[in-house]
Amino acid sequence: MPAKERLKAYRRGHRGEWLAALALILKGYRIVARRHRTRLGEIDLIARRGDLVAIVEVKARPTLEQAMEAVGLAAQIRIAHAADLWLARQPDYARLSLRFDLIAVLPRRWPVHVENAFSGGR
Repeated sequence: MPAKERLKAYRRGHRGEWLAALALILKGYRIVARRHRTRLGEIDLIARRGDLVAIVEVKARPTLEQAMEAVGLAAQIRIAHAADLWLARQPDYARLSLRFDLIAVLPRRWPVHVENAFSGGR
């Protein structure tokens, strides 16, 4: 992929994550981390509301179906392993419940939040 296209995709991803974070904040979540990197992979957003931790994958696609299909089994497993590493470092991890969500950033629409979008390959 040429550098110009990579930069455009990077900016689109950043904008999508910003919109997704805003949508979650307006729903009462607190954004704990953005683009959290571990040795096992990256988590786009980690959001918390009470004892619920939402591990959120953000996909900017033309349709909701394409966004859902873009998170394959390998990606789900990678995200779950990264989430396990993050969770293990939390002092209150024993009382936290974990959920894997997807936010689809669609053209000319408010982001669509799909709760329990995948099981993390479990």
